[in-house]
Amino acid sequence: MNKFRQKCAQVAEHPFFINAIIVLILINAILVGLETYSFFAENFSNWIFIADQVLLWIFTVEIIIRLIGSKSLGTFFKDPWSLFDFIIVASGHVLVGSHYVTVLRILRVLRVLRAVSVIPSLRVMVNALLKTIPSMGTVFLLLSIFFYIYAVIGTMLYQSIAPEYFGSLHGSLLTLFQVVTLESWASGVMRPILAEDPTSWWYFVSFIMIGSFVIINLLVGVIVNNVEEAHREDSPSPTDLKLAEMQKEMQEIKQLLEKESK
Repeated sequence: MNKFRQKCAQVAEHPFFINAIIVLILINAILVGLETYSFFAENFSNWIFIADQVLLWIFTVEIIIRLIGSKSLGTFFKDPWSLFDFIIVASGHVLVGSHYVTVLRILRVLRVLRAVSVIPSLRVMVNALLKTIPSMGTVFLLLSIFFYIYAVIGTMLYQSIAPEYFGSLHGSLLTLFQVVTLESWASGVMRPILAEDPTSWWYFVSFIMIGSFVIINLLVGVIVNNVEEAHREDSPSPTDLKLAEMQKEMQEIKQLLEKESK
């Protein structure tokens, strides 16, 4: 049994096996996309369904191989990416018996997400984004306060001039979201108001300066910093390895000194 487990582990870690799974995930994504076209859905629905079932069982065998090849069940399910793959594949079998065809077709798209767990570079990016959540929370809080203040001011000043943009607080928030993305903010939002109130330029210019050029760039900086840290953890440089080794040696020396003092 131990040899069989080792063989499964070798198969699961083999580059050919991993690349084959990536190709099959891409094929699955293409099939899901083809179903959105009426021509393929009407003329090839049976073939698409058969191909989907074959892919589902191939992914099931893949999960079984990885499960057997892992050190233990606990080790397999403690890995977030392995647990993610297991849930996606298992949900496919559960949904096969579902009568809700639309829900089934929509949730099958989730199988495409397995590309994230299989491709290492995508895993690094997702891990980096997850690490940014605590820092992003602070930035989003600052952005929310900033949006709220400007939405209240905009509603008070321009409610009568442009009710379609600043007629209510939630409407003002939606308008400011459009402005901060720089999508038609000048020609679509600012200039019609500017024609009625020539002093309104300060409101939009200050919002763009603070919102787009300061807070959004601050958010991007936090993400970039965490992506670099994630890359460093995944592929540490010689300097990082040397520092880690020195820290380990210092920890061992500290433990020896504590033992001698006792």
